[in-house]
Amino acid sequence: MVVVAERRLVFGIGNPGFRYRKTRHNVGYMVVDALAREMGIKVKRRVCDAVVGEGKTTGGVCVILAKPLTYVNLCGEAYEGLAREYDLLLEDELVVCDDISLPLGRMRFRRKGGSGGHNGLGSIAGELGTGEFPRLRVGIGGVEGDQVDFVLSPFGRGEREAIGFAIERCAEAVTVWAEKGIEEAMNVYNKKEEETDN
Repeated sequence: MVVVAERRLVFGIGNPGFRYRKTRHNVGYMVVDALAREMGIKVKRRVCDAVVGEGKTTGGVCVILAKPLTYVNLCGEAYEGLAREYDLLLEDELVVCDDISLPLGRMRFRRKGGSGGHNGLGSIAGELGTGEFPRLRVGIGGVEGDQVDFVLSPFGRGEREAIGFAIERCAEAVTVWAEKGIEEAMNVYNKKEEETDN
């Protein structure tokens, strides 16, 4: 009997191209890149309007890392295509995105939810017909004024160390999600964030 390893999809929302590489809206890309470095995965094979790479966690779970090439506002097309291509259940998929409602560097897992004004999450929900997909929201800080200019701006000099640390922590958290599920990831990492606030 052949045992097929479990598979998980980690979908990092962001915009392709050099000009967007270090912007706040590309935190999802950054987390995928951190995971790729840790796992020795090359994320470059083109599948369903995304670049993907596959590898295994230390616990033996197969992880598909993906970065959409459709830009944030249309990333649902790539996401839905990948879900069909790999024949995955929603519970085995995780979207990683930036969030202006969370303080810089904070993270929060959620089983489901609305878009919160995030066009990428809105695009995915529109393609799937539901918002019931797991996501990891990564705080990029709030702003007064034009949100579009803010999310498309790079992190300031005083923010880079904090966001760099957060991205590495998110990569660790995503590995826990892949191996132990959303409940364990929420119990461990959401609780840590809440304790930091107190």
